[in-house]
Amino acid sequence: MLPVLAISVFCIVTWASALNDPTADLPRFGEPLKNQTVSVGREAIFTCIVENLGQYKVAWLRMDTQTILTITTHVITKNNRISVTHTGHRNWSLHIKDTKETDRGFYMCQVNTDPMSSVAGFLEVVVPPDILDYLTSTDMVVREGSNVTLRCAATGTPEPKVSWRREAGGTITLSNWHEVESIEGSELEITRVTRLHMGAYLCIATNGVPPTVSKRIVLVVHFQPMVWIENQLVGAYEGQTLVLECRSEAFPGPITYWTRPWNETIANDSNYKVETILNGYEITMRLTIYSVRPHDFGSFRCVATNSLGETDGKIKVYKIDKPPTTNRPSTRWASNKARKIDHSYERKTAGMKDEPMANGIDGDDEQIDFQSATASSFFHRHLFTNLGITAVTAILVGGLST
Repeated sequence: MLPVLAISVFCIVTWASALNDPTADLPRFGEPLKNQTVSVGREAIFTCIVENLGQYKVAWLRMDTQTILTITTHVITKNNRISVTHTGHRNWSLHIKDTKETDRGFYMCQVNTDPMSSVAGFLEVVVPPDILDYLTSTDMVVREGSNVTLRCAATGTPEPKVSWRREAGGTITLSNWHEVESIEGSELEITRVTRLHMGAYLCIATNGVPPTVSKRIVLVVHFQPMVWIENQLVGAYEGQTLVLECRSEAFPGPITYWTRPWNETIANDSNYKVETILNGYEITMRLTIYSVRPHDFGSFRCVATNSLGETDGKIKVYKIDKPPTTNRPSTRWASNKARKIDHSYERKTAGMKDEPMANGIDGDDEQIDFQSATASSFFHRHLFTNLGITAVTAILVGGLST
């Protein structure tokens, strides 16, 4: 092997005493040298187990660069991250602190036998993923209907896998209108962008080495306003409080306003209240008329305008008759009338033998409410049962005339 030639001259001088003893038992390795995998920045440790070392010496070498690192307990290399430890003469450990990607390679534990014996192991230095900003898309603004490609470049060892998903969850609509929750690849292509594509996307890079990293890319879609009206014809009467409403979608956010039937812009005052409620690119335009007046009958117009265009909608308010007002008798009037009927009944029944029945009605005199169906029904049942139709008629006529 190449490292053997590199150290042979050194070993002839340094290890001569061991080679001059042909009767010494040859050392042997207790087990193969184990491969090591560490994250960049961590410490890597190779341990070489040598049985029956005797007067022989142990050295550590890096095979790809043919560099002698240590001989016995002495560090030969100028790399201050390298050190060696041992337990007795059996366990010999090579330490590589603060590992770098350049430390990746084969390392050899060698004993100066003749011929030299050795075992080798591989050091794998893994690197967590990282997203390269200069090769990755930033926030983008596009017109609705155009095509867009979001790019994400990542590095790491092993090579990272890149996937895309929406930050707020939900699905991504692809060009064939197929919806997916996530998509793999360094590029996300969207054909014929719509407002539904607008939002924040996450580019996620992972390679099995923690931590997973991501970058947030916001896609903004510009489109001109659109207006929807649920009721375009509304009936109202004078003095009524009326609420008119339009729904709009636009981005950038539009300027919104209302006009009266004679095309005058409406401002907030004692009789009109104009409100605009924003929810992302969705806008609710609301006009409250506290008291409809004669000049309010006609077409009101809701208008939304942004840098890409202007759209309006019309709501026609027509006049209807005011609904009639129904007056209900007051409780006091009904109560007084009840008292008159009860007192009349008391006079008519004063001489009757059925005292409990008469006393029962007289005792509840103050509590009868003629607006109660139950009370009224109870009263009439008593009258018809005890007095007959003729007596009831006489009582009612007498009571009402009192």
